[in-house]
Amino acid sequence: MSSIAQSIFTMPALPEVGHNDFERAARILRARAGIVLGGHKQEMAERTLAMRAKSLGMANVKEYLDHLELNSQSPQWEAFINAFTINHTAFFREQHHFAILAKFAKTRKKPFSLWCCASSTGEEPYSIAMTLRESCPAPDSGVSILATDIDTHAVQKAQEGVYTMERASPIPEDYLRKYFQRGTGRRTGMVRVKPVLRDMIDFDTLNLLSPNWPITQKLDVIFCRNTMIYFDKATQTRILERFAAILKPGGLLFAGHSENFTYLTKSFRLQGQTVYVTT
Repeated sequence: MSSIAQSIFTMPALPEVGHNDFERAARILRARAGIVLGGHKQEMAERTLAMRAKSLGMANVKEYLDHLELNSQSPQWEAFINAFTINHTAFFREQHHFAILAKFAKTRKKPFSLWCCASSTGEEPYSIAMTLRESCPAPDSGVSILATDIDTHAVQKAQEGVYTMERASPIPEDYLRKYFQRGTGRRTGMVRVKPVLRDMIDFDTLNLLSPNWPITQKLDVIFCRNTMIYFDKATQTRILERFAAILKPGGLLFAGHSENFTYLTKSFRLQGQTVYVTT
């Protein structure tokens, strides 16, 4: 037998996944983070759970889930939630939103405050920051952006502000020259956000189900795009009402292209394509 074949047959098996482990994990994830884990993701989820159990030296997934439920402050919660978050994002994704934001920002008095509450790896909040720098008079004062995400690894990546040129390709060339440094040497093919942009944003980790949000002033805009689809309708409604309570009169909520909140709350009315205004 070849050494490659031998290594395949001697690879250690993943820990056992029990009959009810997926349903139990889905229930735990929903209670902790509000994320609904659909049945179509069972195979992927079971492998993820088994890999997590293996990394901790546990015999089976049940032992791993027992640990989470019995230890609400365990550091393993962070990795558990991170494993089931999706960080699909891009610079200037759904570009019409940024044109609307630019026009809106010109009509608002300072201080102008914006919360990007599903900031992922940073492409969205940096797109917002570029838009505001270009549209707000004297953007170095009176303009603040809070960017949060439940995934700690994504937040760390966002804070670093380093991307491949491929990831940066949607950025207009003049913005790229103005707001990014191109890598050299071993960093060739990479770009890094300049301090003038990065300093506009406060990054933090946040679970939207948390009873306390780090909001100390009324907001002009909330970006919550392609996130509410992972919550059930009741959770969506609760979050929307909380959004409405922290927005200034006439404040805007930007949603994802597949999200429709028209029938969930009377606190917002649809103003444009996936853009809502407080009533």
